Amino acid sequence: MQVLAGDIGGTSARLAWVAVKEKGCETLAERWYRSREHGSPIDVVRKFVHEFGVTVDRACFGVAGPVREGRVQTPNLPWSVDGAELARALGLPAVGIINDLEAHAYGIDLLKDEDLAVLNSGVATEGGTIAVISAGTGLGVAFAYWDGTAHRPLPSEGGHADFAPRNELEAELLLYLRTEHGRVSCERVISGPGLRNIYRFLRDRKQIPESPKVAVEMLADDSSRVISSAALEGSCELCVRSLDLFASLYGAEAGNVALRYLATGGIYVGGGIAPKIIDKLREPAFMIAFTAKGRLSPLLETIPVRVILNERSALLGAARCAALEG
Repeated sequence: MQVLAGDIGGTSARLAWVAVKEKGCETLAERWYRSREHGSPIDVVRKFVHEFGVTVDRACFGVAGPVREGRVQTPNLPWSVDGAELARALGLPAVGIINDLEAHAYGIDLLKDEDLAVLNSGVATEGGTIAVISAGTGLGVAFAYWDGTAHRPLPSEGGHADFAPRNELEAELLLYLRTEHGRVSCERVISGPGLRNIYRFLRDRKQIPESPKVAVEMLADDSSRVISSAALEGSCELCVRSLDLFASLYGAEAGNVALRYLATGGIYVGGGIAPKIIDKLREPAFMIAFTAKGRLSPLLETIPVRVILNERSALLGAARCAALEG
């Protein structure tokens, strides 16, 4: 069986032509596109199909945003993704449209040991629910329950839940962001833009001096990348403090996800940010925040936590979904 798989986010759209076989998947062609350089997902799909002469039996796209009746309006991109329109463009009876984190959850079973970095070994419950939390352009959450033979993924929009401060500093951060956004979701602090928000807060409200070098670099490059790089190098106190707070907030919300879904099968940290700051996540702050859940802290200490290093996991998951669900 040959399938077209897609992972469509606010920053990039990745497509793959995949041959699904009994023992795994073989990628026949793959291409990465900048989302904002294209007017619609159909433009991207048509370009890919034309370039590689793609013919497929099925197709599935993981898309960042809430999917309803095969359609989704992406929150971080001015795109409307419609499964029926994509099906017509591909000459297929139907095309699967699933949430991008749901695609990540489908892809977990295809990952190998080298695709994962362990933050907490824990003790996974056999048949326990697993969950994925993924910070990138936005913040996504999904989970998968055990149906007796396999994990069955379900989507959520948990990244847009309310940001809940744990201390006075985070309460100040909430009030700072409320003046700009009104309501403040978790995504406002745990994402690439969220890291920039934390940086601005510490600069503007806590008066931590800004490095002129970093300020200039942020004008020419992705600011969250500049902040995290300077933080990991230890060359900018403001960046170090920003990334420290970001990692703690990320760990706390990952722990919240573990509680909400009772994810005793494990928490998987996905997205583009985590692999780039893996050394920071391995420091104590992330897991301290993850497990600091009062009377339920002992439960959180037993939950395995792994970072997904394979950036193709959602793409593989979309291909797997197409093959399984039709």
